[in-house]
Amino acid sequence: MATQISTTHNRKMILTSAAVLAVGLGAYGLGRVYPPMGPSAGTVAPAQRYVSSQVGEGDVTLGDTAVPQLMQTDAFELFVHDPNFRALAGSPGFKALVGQPQVMTALLANPAAFSGLAGHPDAFSSLLQAAQKASSLQPQAQQASAQLMGVVAGHSAAMLALSSHPEALSAILADASAFGRYANNANAFRDAAAKGSAFQQLASDKAAMTALLADPQVFASLAANSGSFKGLAGQQQALSAAVQSAASAAHQLQSAGVSNAAILSLAQNGSAFAMLAGQPKALEAIAGHSQAFTGLANHPQALTAILSNGSAFSSFGHNANAFHDAVANAASDARLSHNASAFQQLASDRAAMSALQADPQVFSAIGNNAAAFAGLASNAHLFNQQLIAAIASNGSAFANLANNASQLSSAAHSLQSLDAHSLVASAAAAGIFNSGTSQAVLANPAAFAAMSANPAAFAAVSQQAAAMATLAANQKAFEAIAAQPNLASLAANPSFSAALNQAGVSQSHAD
Repeated sequence: MATQISTTHNRKMILTSAAVLAVGLGAYGLGRVYPPMGPSAGTVAPAQRYVSSQVGEGDVTLGDTAVPQLMQTDAFELFVHDPNFRALAGSPGFKALVGQPQVMTALLANPAAFSGLAGHPDAFSSLLQAAQKASSLQPQAQQASAQLMGVVAGHSAAMLALSSHPEALSAILADASAFGRYANNANAFRDAAAKGSAFQQLASDKAAMTALLADPQVFASLAANSGSFKGLAGQQQALSAAVQSAASAAHQLQSAGVSNAAILSLAQNGSAFAMLAGQPKALEAIAGHSQAFTGLANHPQALTAILSNGSAFSSFGHNANAFHDAVANAASDARLSHNASAFQQLASDRAAMSALQADPQVFSAIGNNAAAFAGLASNAHLFNQQLIAAIASNGSAFANLANNASQLSSAAHSLQSLDAHSLVASAAAAGIFNSGTSQAVLANPAAFAAMSANPAAFAAVSQQAAAMATLAANQKAFEAIAAQPNLASLAANPSFSAALNQAGVSQSHAD
Protein backbone atom coordinates (compact mmCIF):
# COMPACT_ATOMS: atom_id res chain seq x y z
CA MET A 1 0.00 0.00 0.00
CA ALA A 2 1.29 3.41 -0.86
CA THR A 3 1.62 6.15 1.70
CA GLN A 4 0.29 9.63 1.16
CA ILE A 5 3.03 11.96 -0.02
CA SER A 6 2.72 15.28 1.72
CA THR A 7 5.91 17.27 1.34
CA THR A 8 6.31 19.89 -1.35
CA HIS A 9 9.50 18.24 -2.52
CA ASN A 10 7.85 14.88 -3.07
CA ARG A 11 4.79 16.48 -4.65
CA LYS A 12 7.03 18.20 -7.16
CA MET A 13 8.72 14.88 -7.87
CA ILE A 14 5.35 13.23 -8.49
CA LEU A 15 4.16 16.08 -10.68
CA THR A 16 7.39 16.04 -12.64
CA SER A 17 6.82 12.35 -13.26
CA ALA A 18 3.53 13.25 -14.93
CA ALA A 19 5.44 15.01 -17.67
CA VAL A 20 7.75 12.03 -18.16
CA LEU A 21 4.79 9.68 -18.20
CA ALA A 22 2.83 11.82 -20.62
CA VAL A 23 5.74 11.86 -23.05
CA GLY A 24 6.04 8.08 -22.86
CA LEU A 25 2.35 7.53 -23.40
CA GLY A 26 1.97 10.24 -26.02
CA ALA A 27 4.79 8.72 -28.03
CA TYR A 28 2.71 5.60 -28.39
CA GLY A 29 -0.33 7.37 -29.73
CA LEU A 30 -2.43 7.13 -26.58
CA GLY A 31 -3.62 10.71 -26.93
CA ARG A 32 -2.11 14.15 -27.07
CA VAL A 33 0.54 15.01 -24.49
CA TYR A 34 -0.90 16.91 -21.55
CA PRO A 35 1.16 19.10 -19.22
CA PRO A 36 1.75 18.03 -15.62
CA MET A 37 -1.14 18.49 -13.23
CA GLY A 38 -1.07 21.50 -10.93
CA PRO A 39 0.06 25.10 -11.33
CA SER A 40 2.97 25.65 -13.63
CA ALA A 41 4.83 28.00 -11.31
CA GLY A 42 5.13 28.93 -7.68
CA THR A 43 3.40 26.73 -5.14
CA VAL A 44 2.05 23.31 -5.91
CA ALA A 45 -1.56 22.82 -4.94
CA PRO A 46 -2.54 19.57 -3.25
CA ALA A 47 -4.04 17.06 -5.64
CA GLN A 48 -7.81 16.75 -5.53
CA ARG A 49 -8.55 13.39 -3.94
CA TYR A 50 -10.40 10.83 -5.98
CA VAL A 51 -14.04 10.24 -4.98
CA SER A 52 -15.78 7.36 -6.72
CA SER A 53 -19.36 6.21 -6.80
CA GLN A 54 -18.25 2.98 -8.45
CA VAL A 55 -17.51 1.10 -5.21
CA GLY A 56 -19.88 -1.83 -4.99
CA GLU A 57 -20.77 -4.45 -2.44
CA GLY A 58 -17.80 -6.71 -1.80
CA ASP A 59 -15.25 -4.24 -3.17
CA VAL A 60 -13.97 -3.36 0.31
CA THR A 61 -13.39 -5.89 3.06
CA LEU A 62 -13.85 -4.68 6.63
CA GLY A 63 -10.48 -3.86 8.13
CA ASP A 64 -8.67 -3.87 4.78
CA THR A 65 -7.44 -0.30 4.41
CA ALA A 66 -4.86 -0.98 1.68
CA VAL A 67 -7.11 -0.13 -1.27
CA PRO A 68 -8.77 3.06 0.03
CA GLN A 69 -5.47 4.43 1.33
CA LEU A 70 -3.77 3.64 -1.97
CA MET A 71 -6.48 5.63 -3.75
CA GLN A 72 -5.60 8.67 -1.65
CA THR A 73 -1.98 8.89 -2.76
CA ASP A 74 -0.60 11.45 -5.19
CA ALA A 75 0.73 8.71 -7.45
CA PHE A 76 -2.73 7.19 -7.82
CA GLU A 77 -4.17 10.63 -8.53
CA LEU A 78 -1.72 10.98 -11.40
CA PHE A 79 -2.65 7.59 -12.79
CA VAL A 80 -6.40 8.17 -12.83
CA HIS A 81 -6.45 11.84 -13.83
CA ASP A 82 -3.81 11.92 -16.58
CA PRO A 83 -5.85 11.37 -19.78
CA ASN A 84 -3.07 9.52 -21.57
CA PHE A 85 -2.42 7.09 -18.78
CA ARG A 86 -6.12 6.67 -18.02
CA ALA A 87 -6.65 5.38 -21.56
CA LEU A 88 -3.96 2.73 -21.03
CA ALA A 89 -5.00 1.92 -17.45
CA GLY A 90 -8.60 1.34 -18.51
CA SER A 91 -7.74 -1.23 -21.17
CA PRO A 92 -8.50 -4.91 -20.46
CA GLY A 93 -4.90 -5.81 -21.27
CA PHE A 94 -3.43 -3.44 -18.70
CA LYS A 95 -5.88 -4.61 -16.05
CA ALA A 96 -4.81 -8.19 -16.72
CA LEU A 97 -1.17 -7.21 -16.25
CA VAL A 98 -1.66 -5.37 -12.96
CA GLY A 99 -3.68 -8.34 -11.79
CA GLN A 100 -0.34 -10.16 -11.70
CA PRO A 101 1.89 -7.89 -9.56
CA GLN A 102 4.80 -10.32 -9.79
CA VAL A 103 4.76 -9.88 -13.56
CA MET A 104 4.52 -6.10 -13.20
CA THR A 105 7.55 -6.08 -10.90
CA ALA A 106 9.60 -7.97 -13.46
CA LEU A 107 8.22 -5.95 -16.38
CA LEU A 108 9.09 -2.61 -14.83
CA ALA A 109 12.60 -3.84 -14.08
CA ASN A 110 13.14 -4.58 -17.77
CA PRO A 111 10.41 -3.10 -20.03
CA ALA A 112 12.32 -3.47 -23.28
CA ALA A 113 12.97 -7.18 -22.85
CA PHE A 114 9.39 -8.10 -22.01
CA SER A 115 7.76 -5.81 -24.54
CA GLY A 116 10.05 -7.18 -27.23
CA LEU A 117 9.23 -10.76 -26.30
CA ALA A 118 5.49 -10.06 -26.14
CA GLY A 119 5.69 -8.83 -29.73
CA HIS A 120 6.73 -12.35 -30.68
CA PRO A 121 4.24 -14.62 -28.88
CA ASP A 122 5.96 -17.81 -30.00
CA ALA A 123 9.26 -16.66 -28.50
CA PHE A 124 7.50 -15.58 -25.29
CA SER A 125 5.75 -18.95 -25.05
CA SER A 126 8.96 -20.88 -25.73
CA LEU A 127 10.86 -18.98 -23.05
CA LEU A 128 8.05 -19.52 -20.57
CA GLN A 129 7.93 -23.25 -21.35
CA ALA A 130 11.68 -23.40 -20.81
CA ALA A 131 11.30 -21.67 -17.43
CA GLN A 132 8.55 -24.08 -16.41
CA LYS A 133 10.59 -27.12 -17.44
CA ALA A 134 13.69 -25.91 -15.64
CA SER A 135 11.96 -24.79 -12.43
CA SER A 136 12.63 -28.11 -10.70
CA LEU A 137 16.36 -27.58 -11.23
CA GLN A 138 16.43 -24.08 -9.78
CA PRO A 139 17.69 -25.05 -6.28
CA GLN A 140 20.51 -27.05 -7.85
CA ALA A 141 21.37 -24.23 -10.26
CA GLN A 142 21.30 -21.62 -7.49
CA GLN A 143 23.74 -23.70 -5.47
CA ALA A 144 26.02 -23.96 -8.50
CA SER A 145 25.74 -20.20 -8.98
CA ALA A 146 26.78 -19.58 -5.39
CA GLN A 147 29.76 -21.92 -5.61
CA LEU A 148 30.85 -20.48 -8.93
CA MET A 149 30.53 -16.99 -7.46
CA GLY A 150 32.68 -18.08 -4.53
CA VAL A 151 35.50 -18.96 -6.88
CA VAL A 152 35.05 -15.90 -9.09
CA ALA A 153 34.84 -13.45 -6.15
CA GLY A 154 38.15 -14.72 -4.80
CA HIS A 155 39.92 -15.20 -8.12
CA SER A 156 38.30 -12.75 -10.50
CA ALA A 157 41.22 -12.10 -12.86
CA ALA A 158 42.11 -15.78 -13.23
CA MET A 159 38.50 -16.84 -13.84
CA LEU A 160 37.95 -14.09 -16.39
CA ALA A 161 41.09 -15.27 -18.16
CA LEU A 162 39.65 -18.79 -18.31
CA SER A 163 36.23 -17.54 -19.43
CA SER A 164 37.83 -16.05 -22.53
CA HIS A 165 38.75 -19.61 -23.51
CA PRO A 166 35.53 -21.62 -22.98
CA GLU A 167 36.99 -24.91 -24.26
CA ALA A 168 39.81 -24.83 -21.72
CA LEU A 169 37.49 -23.74 -18.90
CA SER A 170 35.07 -26.56 -19.68
CA ALA A 171 37.90 -29.09 -19.74
CA ILE A 172 39.09 -27.91 -16.33
CA LEU A 173 35.63 -28.04 -14.75
CA ALA A 174 34.97 -31.49 -16.21
CA ASP A 175 37.78 -32.80 -13.98
CA ALA A 176 38.43 -29.98 -11.55
CA SER A 177 39.81 -32.19 -8.80
CA ALA A 178 42.65 -33.33 -11.08
CA PHE A 179 43.65 -29.72 -11.76
CA GLY A 180 43.95 -29.01 -8.06
CA ARG A 181 47.54 -30.24 -8.20
CA TYR A 182 48.51 -27.11 -10.10
CA ALA A 183 47.55 -24.85 -7.18
CA ASN A 184 51.10 -25.00 -5.84
CA ASN A 185 52.91 -25.35 -9.15
CA ALA A 186 51.89 -22.71 -11.68
CA ASN A 187 54.72 -23.57 -14.04
CA ALA A 188 53.49 -27.16 -14.27
CA PHE A 189 50.13 -25.88 -15.54
CA ARG A 190 51.88 -23.68 -18.10
CA ASP A 191 53.86 -26.66 -19.37
CA ALA A 192 50.80 -28.92 -19.48
CA ALA A 193 48.69 -26.28 -21.25
CA ALA A 194 51.28 -25.99 -24.00
CA LYS A 195 50.79 -29.69 -24.77
CA GLY A 196 47.02 -30.08 -24.38
CA SER A 197 44.83 -29.71 -27.45
CA ALA A 198 42.03 -27.98 -25.52
CA PHE A 199 44.50 -25.51 -24.05
CA GLN A 200 46.54 -24.40 -27.05
CA GLN A 201 44.72 -21.11 -27.53
CA LEU A 202 44.91 -20.41 -23.80
CA ALA A 203 48.62 -21.23 -23.73
CA SER A 204 49.28 -18.72 -26.52
CA ASP A 205 47.27 -15.98 -24.78
CA LYS A 206 50.01 -14.17 -22.84
CA ALA A 207 47.62 -11.99 -20.80
CA ALA A 208 45.44 -14.93 -19.76
CA MET A 209 48.41 -17.08 -18.79
CA THR A 210 49.91 -14.22 -16.80
CA ALA A 211 46.69 -13.94 -14.79
CA LEU A 212 46.66 -17.69 -14.10
CA LEU A 213 50.32 -17.85 -13.16
CA ALA A 214 49.76 -14.96 -10.76
CA ASP A 215 46.94 -16.81 -9.00
CA PRO A 216 47.36 -20.59 -9.26
CA GLN A 217 45.23 -21.03 -6.11
CA VAL A 218 42.24 -20.71 -8.42
CA PHE A 219 42.77 -24.39 -9.21
CA ALA A 220 42.42 -25.30 -5.54
CA SER A 221 39.15 -23.40 -5.33
CA LEU A 222 37.81 -25.11 -8.43
CA ALA A 223 38.87 -28.51 -7.11
CA ALA A 224 37.07 -27.87 -3.81
CA ASN A 225 33.79 -27.53 -5.71
CA SER A 226 34.41 -30.10 -8.41
CA GLY A 227 31.15 -31.97 -7.85
CA SER A 228 28.93 -28.98 -8.49
CA PHE A 229 30.80 -27.88 -11.58
CA LYS A 230 30.59 -31.09 -13.59
CA GLY A 231 27.06 -30.24 -14.71
CA LEU A 232 28.26 -26.90 -16.06
CA ALA A 233 31.28 -28.22 -17.91
CA GLY A 234 29.47 -29.39 -21.03
CA GLN A 235 27.88 -26.02 -21.76
CA GLN A 236 30.77 -23.87 -22.86
CA GLN A 237 28.85 -20.75 -23.89
CA ALA A 238 26.62 -20.69 -20.80
CA LEU A 239 29.57 -21.40 -18.52
CA SER A 240 31.69 -18.62 -19.97
CA ALA A 241 28.79 -16.15 -19.72
CA ALA A 242 28.10 -17.24 -16.14
CA VAL A 243 31.68 -16.50 -15.11
CA GLN A 244 31.59 -13.10 -16.77
CA SER A 245 28.28 -12.23 -15.08
CA ALA A 246 29.64 -13.38 -11.72
CA ALA A 247 32.77 -11.26 -12.17
CA SER A 248 30.70 -8.20 -13.04
CA ALA A 249 28.45 -8.64 -10.00
CA ALA A 250 31.41 -9.30 -7.71
CA HIS A 251 33.17 -6.15 -8.90
CA GLN A 252 30.13 -3.95 -8.28
CA LEU A 253 29.40 -5.44 -4.87
CA GLN A 254 33.01 -5.61 -3.65
CA SER A 255 33.60 -1.99 -4.62
CA ALA A 256 30.59 -1.10 -2.45
CA GLY A 257 32.15 -2.92 0.51
CA VAL A 258 30.02 -6.08 0.44
CA SER A 259 31.89 -9.11 1.81
CA ASN A 260 32.55 -12.20 -0.31
CA ALA A 261 30.45 -14.30 2.08
CA ALA A 262 27.46 -12.04 1.52
CA ILE A 263 28.04 -12.05 -2.25
CA LEU A 264 27.77 -15.85 -2.22
CA SER A 265 24.37 -15.58 -0.52
CA LEU A 266 23.20 -13.02 -3.05
CA ALA A 267 24.27 -15.33 -5.88
CA GLN A 268 22.00 -18.00 -4.46
CA ASN A 269 19.13 -15.51 -4.34
CA GLY A 270 19.70 -13.52 -7.51
CA SER A 271 16.05 -13.01 -8.49
CA ALA A 272 15.05 -11.92 -5.00
CA PHE A 273 17.92 -9.45 -4.79
CA ALA A 274 17.00 -8.06 -8.21
CA MET A 275 13.51 -7.30 -6.88
CA LEU A 276 14.99 -5.53 -3.85
CA ALA A 277 17.32 -3.59 -6.14
CA GLY A 278 14.23 -2.30 -7.94
CA GLN A 279 13.07 -0.74 -4.65
CA PRO A 280 16.24 0.78 -3.15
CA LYS A 281 14.34 2.51 -0.33
CA ALA A 282 13.09 -0.87 0.81
CA LEU A 283 16.63 -2.27 0.61
CA GLU A 284 17.91 0.62 2.71
CA ALA A 285 15.18 0.03 5.30
CA ILE A 286 15.99 -3.68 5.50
CA ALA A 287 19.67 -2.88 5.98
CA GLY A 288 18.77 -0.57 8.85
CA HIS A 289 16.40 -3.03 10.56
CA SER A 290 17.91 -6.34 9.57
CA GLN A 291 17.30 -8.25 12.81
CA ALA A 292 13.59 -7.49 12.72
CA PHE A 293 13.37 -8.49 9.06
CA THR A 294 15.29 -11.67 9.82
CA GLY A 295 12.57 -12.58 12.29
CA LEU A 296 9.83 -11.82 9.77
CA ALA A 297 11.55 -13.76 6.98
CA ASN A 298 10.51 -17.06 8.57
CA HIS A 299 6.87 -16.03 8.32
CA PRO A 300 6.25 -15.12 4.66
CA GLN A 301 2.45 -14.89 4.97
CA ALA A 302 2.65 -12.44 7.84
CA LEU A 303 5.41 -10.52 6.04
CA THR A 304 3.28 -10.32 2.89
CA ALA A 305 0.36 -8.92 4.89
CA ILE A 306 2.56 -6.31 6.57
CA LEU A 307 4.26 -5.19 3.37
CA SER A 308 0.96 -5.02 1.49
CA ASN A 309 -0.51 -2.57 4.00
CA GLY A 310 2.50 -0.85 5.51
CA SER A 311 0.81 2.34 6.62
CA ALA A 312 -1.72 0.42 8.70
CA PHE A 313 1.13 -1.19 10.64
CA SER A 314 3.19 1.98 11.13
CA SER A 315 1.42 2.81 14.41
CA PHE A 316 3.20 -0.15 16.00
CA GLY A 317 6.48 1.70 15.56
CA HIS A 318 5.80 3.87 18.61
CA ASN A 319 5.15 1.12 21.13
CA ALA A 320 7.34 -1.95 21.59
CA ASN A 321 4.51 -3.92 23.18
CA ALA A 322 1.70 -2.87 20.85
CA PHE A 323 2.46 -5.38 18.11
CA HIS A 324 3.01 -8.13 20.68
CA ASP A 325 -0.44 -7.48 22.13
CA ALA A 326 -2.04 -7.28 18.67
CA VAL A 327 -0.71 -10.62 17.39
CA ALA A 328 -1.75 -12.29 20.64
CA ASN A 329 -5.33 -11.44 19.62
CA ALA A 330 -4.90 -11.43 15.84
CA ALA A 331 -8.47 -12.47 15.09
CA SER A 332 -9.78 -9.40 16.90
CA ASP A 333 -7.50 -6.85 15.21
CA ALA A 334 -8.82 -5.57 11.87
CA ARG A 335 -5.28 -5.18 10.54
CA LEU A 336 -4.39 -8.80 11.28
CA SER A 337 -7.67 -10.69 11.19
CA HIS A 338 -7.53 -11.59 7.48
CA ASN A 339 -4.27 -13.44 8.18
CA ALA A 340 -4.91 -14.43 11.79
CA SER A 341 -3.32 -17.88 11.58
CA ALA A 342 -0.12 -16.48 10.03
CA PHE A 343 0.19 -13.89 12.78
CA GLN A 344 -0.54 -16.49 15.44
CA GLN A 345 2.38 -18.52 14.14
CA LEU A 346 4.53 -15.40 14.29
CA ALA A 347 3.36 -14.77 17.87
CA SER A 348 4.60 -18.23 18.87
CA ASP A 349 8.08 -17.57 17.43
CA ARG A 350 9.88 -16.21 20.48
CA ALA A 351 13.04 -15.20 18.61
CA ALA A 352 11.13 -13.30 15.95
CA MET A 353 8.93 -11.51 18.46
CA SER A 354 11.95 -10.56 20.56
CA ALA A 355 13.59 -9.04 17.50
CA LEU A 356 10.45 -7.03 16.69
CA GLN A 357 10.05 -5.84 20.29
CA ALA A 358 13.68 -4.76 20.30
CA ASP A 359 13.17 -2.73 17.13
CA PRO A 360 9.55 -1.60 16.75
CA GLN A 361 10.78 1.21 14.52
CA VAL A 362 10.86 -1.37 11.74
CA PHE A 363 7.12 -0.77 11.37
CA SER A 364 7.72 2.96 10.96
CA ALA A 365 10.36 2.22 8.33
CA ILE A 366 7.91 0.03 6.43
CA GLY A 367 5.17 2.64 6.73
CA ASN A 368 7.46 5.44 5.59
CA ASN A 369 8.30 3.42 2.50
CA ALA A 370 4.92 1.75 2.08
CA ALA A 371 4.81 2.16 -1.70
CA ALA A 372 8.20 0.51 -2.16
CA PHE A 373 7.37 -2.38 0.16
CA ALA A 374 3.92 -2.91 -1.33
CA GLY A 375 5.58 -3.41 -4.70
CA LEU A 376 7.55 -6.26 -3.16
CA ALA A 377 4.73 -7.85 -1.18
CA SER A 378 3.79 -10.44 -3.81
CA ASN A 379 7.35 -11.79 -3.70
CA ALA A 380 7.83 -11.68 0.06
CA HIS A 381 8.22 -15.47 0.13
CA LEU A 382 11.51 -15.08 -1.75
CA PHE A 383 13.08 -12.90 0.94
CA ASN A 384 14.47 -15.73 3.03
CA GLN A 385 16.73 -15.60 6.08
CA GLN A 386 19.84 -16.28 4.02
CA LEU A 387 19.27 -13.17 1.91
CA ILE A 388 18.33 -10.99 4.88
CA ALA A 389 21.33 -12.26 6.84
CA ALA A 390 23.64 -11.31 3.96
CA ILE A 391 22.23 -7.78 4.02
CA ALA A 392 22.40 -7.69 7.83
CA SER A 393 26.08 -8.58 7.90
CA ASN A 394 26.88 -5.70 5.55
CA GLY A 395 24.29 -3.14 6.61
CA SER A 396 26.25 0.03 5.92
CA ALA A 397 27.46 -1.27 2.54
CA PHE A 398 23.90 -2.03 1.39
CA ALA A 399 22.62 1.26 2.78
CA ASN A 400 25.21 3.07 0.64
CA LEU A 401 24.51 0.83 -2.33
CA ALA A 402 20.81 1.70 -2.08
CA ASN A 403 21.77 5.31 -2.82
CA ASN A 404 23.72 4.40 -5.94
CA ALA A 405 21.03 3.33 -8.39
CA SER A 406 23.37 2.60 -11.29
CA GLN A 407 25.74 0.41 -9.30
CA LEU A 408 22.89 -1.41 -7.56
CA SER A 409 21.05 -2.08 -10.81
CA SER A 410 24.21 -3.31 -12.53
CA ALA A 411 24.97 -5.76 -9.73
CA ALA A 412 21.40 -7.05 -9.66
CA HIS A 413 21.21 -7.60 -13.42
CA SER A 414 24.55 -9.42 -13.37
CA LEU A 415 23.32 -11.73 -10.60
CA GLN A 416 20.15 -12.44 -12.57
CA SER A 417 22.27 -13.24 -15.61
CA LEU A 418 24.46 -15.57 -13.54
CA ASP A 419 21.33 -17.31 -12.25
CA ALA A 420 19.92 -17.73 -15.77
CA HIS A 421 23.16 -19.06 -17.25
CA SER A 422 23.63 -21.55 -14.43
CA LEU A 423 20.06 -22.77 -14.91
CA VAL A 424 20.59 -23.12 -18.67
CA ALA A 425 23.71 -25.19 -18.11
CA SER A 426 22.01 -27.38 -15.51
CA ALA A 427 18.94 -27.91 -17.70
CA ALA A 428 21.02 -28.71 -20.77
CA ALA A 429 23.16 -31.16 -18.79
CA ALA A 430 19.99 -32.85 -17.52
CA GLY A 431 18.68 -33.19 -21.08
CA ILE A 432 15.79 -30.77 -20.48
CA PHE A 433 17.06 -28.16 -22.95
CA ASN A 434 18.20 -28.76 -26.50
CA SER A 435 20.65 -26.41 -28.18
CA GLY A 436 17.88 -24.27 -29.70
CA THR A 437 16.19 -23.71 -26.34
CA SER A 438 19.52 -22.93 -24.70
CA GLN A 439 20.28 -20.30 -27.34
CA ALA A 440 16.85 -18.70 -26.89
CA VAL A 441 17.32 -18.48 -23.15
CA LEU A 442 20.85 -17.13 -23.42
CA ALA A 443 19.49 -14.34 -25.63
CA ASN A 444 17.06 -13.30 -22.89
CA PRO A 445 18.68 -14.21 -19.54
CA ALA A 446 16.99 -11.54 -17.39
CA ALA A 447 13.51 -12.33 -18.70
CA PHE A 448 14.14 -16.04 -18.27
CA ALA A 449 15.31 -15.55 -14.68
CA ALA A 450 12.16 -13.55 -13.87
CA MET A 451 9.92 -16.18 -15.48
CA SER A 452 11.69 -18.95 -13.59
CA ALA A 453 11.02 -17.17 -10.30
CA ASN A 454 7.26 -16.83 -10.99
CA PRO A 455 6.25 -19.23 -13.79
CA ALA A 456 2.57 -19.41 -12.79
CA ALA A 457 2.11 -15.64 -12.91
CA PHE A 458 3.69 -15.39 -16.36
CA ALA A 459 1.66 -18.35 -17.59
CA ALA A 460 -1.53 -16.55 -16.56
CA VAL A 461 -0.53 -13.46 -18.55
CA SER A 462 0.55 -15.46 -21.61
CA GLN A 463 -2.93 -16.94 -21.88
CA GLN A 464 -4.57 -13.53 -22.19
CA ALA A 465 -4.27 -12.06 -25.66
CA ALA A 466 -5.22 -8.57 -24.50
CA ALA A 467 -2.45 -8.54 -21.90
CA MET A 468 0.14 -9.66 -24.44
CA ALA A 469 -1.01 -7.05 -26.96
CA THR A 470 -0.83 -4.27 -24.36
CA LEU A 471 2.61 -5.41 -23.26
CA ALA A 472 3.90 -5.52 -26.83
CA ALA A 473 2.50 -2.15 -27.91
CA ASN A 474 3.44 0.07 -24.97
CA GLN A 475 7.15 -0.30 -24.31
CA LYS A 476 7.75 3.45 -24.03
CA ALA A 477 4.82 3.86 -21.69
CA PHE A 478 6.16 1.15 -19.39
CA GLU A 479 9.62 2.67 -19.57
CA ALA A 480 8.15 6.02 -18.52
CA ILE A 481 6.47 4.38 -15.52
CA ALA A 482 9.62 2.44 -14.63
CA ALA A 483 11.67 5.64 -14.66
CA GLN A 484 9.69 7.01 -11.70
CA PRO A 485 10.01 4.95 -8.47
CA ASN A 486 6.68 6.19 -7.07
CA LEU A 487 4.80 5.17 -10.20
CA ALA A 488 6.64 1.86 -10.53
CA SER A 489 5.84 1.00 -6.91
CA LEU A 490 2.20 1.83 -7.49
CA ALA A 491 1.90 -0.29 -10.63
CA ALA A 492 3.41 -3.31 -8.83
CA ASN A 493 1.23 -2.83 -5.75
CA PRO A 494 -1.04 -5.86 -5.15
CA SER A 495 -3.90 -3.46 -4.34
CA PHE A 496 -3.55 -1.44 -7.54
CA SER A 497 -5.89 -3.61 -9.61
CA ALA A 498 -8.65 -3.35 -6.99
CA ALA A 499 -8.07 0.40 -6.69
CA LEU A 500 -8.50 0.86 -10.46
CA ASN A 501 -11.74 -1.09 -10.31
CA GLN A 502 -13.06 0.98 -7.43
CA ALA A 503 -12.07 4.17 -9.24
CA GLY A 504 -14.17 3.07 -12.21
CA VAL A 505 -11.28 3.34 -14.62
CA SER A 506 -12.33 1.92 -17.96
CA GLN A 507 -12.20 2.93 -21.58
CA SER A 508 -15.78 4.11 -21.39
CA HIS A 509 -14.93 6.36 -18.44
CA ALA A 510 -11.67 7.76 -19.84
CA ASP A 511 -11.42 11.53 -19.56
